[in-house]
Amino acid sequence: MALLLLPLLSLLLPWGWGQALVPPSELKQMSAAGSKYIDTEVENAINGVKQMKTLMDKTSKDHQAILHTLEETKRKKEEAVQLAREKEQQLAAKQEVCNETMLALWEECKPCLKHTCMRFYSRTCHSGSGLVGRQLEEFLNHSSPFSIWVNGERIDSLLERDQQQERQFEDLEERFGLLEDGVDDIFQDSTQVYGRMYPFFRAPFGGFREAFRPPVQHVRFPLRSERLSRDLHPFFQHPHHGFHRLFQPLLEMTQRMLEEAQGGWEHPLGGFASESRNYSDDRMVCREIRRNSAGCLRMRDECEKCREILSVDCWQTDPAQSQLREQLEDALRLAERFTHRYDELMRAFQAEMLNTTSLLDQLNRQFGWVSRLANLTQGTDGFLQVTTVLSKAPNLEDPSAPPDTQVTVQLFDSEPLSLTVPGDISWEDPRFMEMVAEQALRHYKQNAIE
Repeated sequence: MALLLLPLLSLLLPWGWGQALVPPSELKQMSAAGSKYIDTEVENAINGVKQMKTLMDKTSKDHQAILHTLEETKRKKEEAVQLAREKEQQLAAKQEVCNETMLALWEECKPCLKHTCMRFYSRTCHSGSGLVGRQLEEFLNHSSPFSIWVNGERIDSLLERDQQQERQFEDLEERFGLLEDGVDDIFQDSTQVYGRMYPFFRAPFGGFREAFRPPVQHVRFPLRSERLSRDLHPFFQHPHHGFHRLFQPLLEMTQRMLEEAQGGWEHPLGGFASESRNYSDDRMVCREIRRNSAGCLRMRDECEKCREILSVDCWQTDPAQSQLREQLEDALRLAERFTHRYDELMRAFQAEMLNTTSLLDQLNRQFGWVSRLANLTQGTDGFLQVTTVLSKAPNLEDPSAPPDTQVTVQLFDSEPLSLTVPGDISWEDPRFMEMVAEQALRHYKQNAIE
C-alpha cells in the first residue's frame, strides 16, 4: 500500500521539488529518534527551572531577613520621631517665657523670609509664583517664631519621608510577591511535565515535587490603586516575561526620591543657605516649596532677624528649656540617621533584586519554555512527529552538489514546521534527526519567549 502511495505523493509535490526520500514506515523511527533528543532537552530544561526555584527560595530567605532589619529600623526611627514630637510639645508649652523677644524678631523676620523665598522661586522655578506667594503669606501669618526656634520643619520632613518610605515599601512588596508567584508558576508547571514523563518517579523514590517545595509562607499586599494595577497589567498577562522589568522602575523612582531628600538631610539647619546650597537640587526645592510652604523656613539663615530667633536663649529664666532643646536636637538627629539607614537598606535590596531578576530572566529564557508543556498530553509516539521528508530540486549553480532535504515536523502542540537539512547529511545519518530536532526546538523556544 505504501508503495502505491509514493507515486501519488510525488504527483502532489510542487514543481521544482524532488522525490519523497522516506517511506511512511520509516517516518515513525525518525520521529522516535527526534523525540529522544527532545526528551533530553526537556529534562535539561526542568533541571534549569529547578535552579530558578532554588535561587528564588534563597532570595526569599534573604528577603525575610531584610524585612526584619527594616522593621527594626522603622521602629527605632518612629520612636525617635515620637520623642522629638514630645520634646517639641514640651518646649511649645514653655515658649511664653521668651514670647515677647521672639515675637518682635518674628515680625522683622517674616518680610525678609518671604522676600528671600519668593526671589529664589521666581528666579529658579518655572511657574506658580502667584499661588506660592499667597500660600506663603497665609502660612507665615498663621505661624509663630517657635517653628523656627525648634527647627519644626525637620519633623515635617521626617514625617513626609516616612510616608514616602511606606509607599515605596508596599510597592516593593507587591512586586516581590509577583516575582515569587511568577517563578513558582513556572516551577509548578514544570513539575507537571516531569510527572507525566516519569509517572513512576515519585516520593519516596525521587520526591521531585516535595524536594523543591519548601514550606515558605508569603505575605501579600492587595494592590493599592488602579495606577499600580495598570502599570503591572502586562506582567499579569505574561508573568514569565521580564522579571527584571518589575524592579527597574522602582529603583529609578527610589533614586529620584533620595536625590530630592539629600539636600534636606545634608543641611538640616540651613539647607538653602547661599553658601551651602547645591543648585543642582533646585528642581527639588521648587517642588518642596509648592507642596509645603514650610520649606521656605529653611532659608532662615539668609535673614539676620531670623537667625537671631535661633540664638534666643531662655535658660536664664528657665534652664529646663535648654535641656529640652538639646534633647529635641538629639532625637531629630537620631530619627534622621535611622531614616538614612532605612533608605540604604531599601536601595541595597532593590539593587540585589535587579541582579537576581537579571539572572532569573537568563535562566527563564533558556529553560522557562518547558512550563508551556504543562497542559500538553504527550502522545505514545513522542513529542516530535515527522510527517514528510522531501528532496529539494538540485542546485542549478552546482549540479554536482547533493540537493538539500526538506523535513516537515510537528513539535509538541505547535503548527507543522518545514526545516532544511544540508544535502551532505543523509537522512540515515544520526546527525540528521538531531539537527532537525534542534532546529524545531529552537523555533519553539523563540515563539515561547515572544
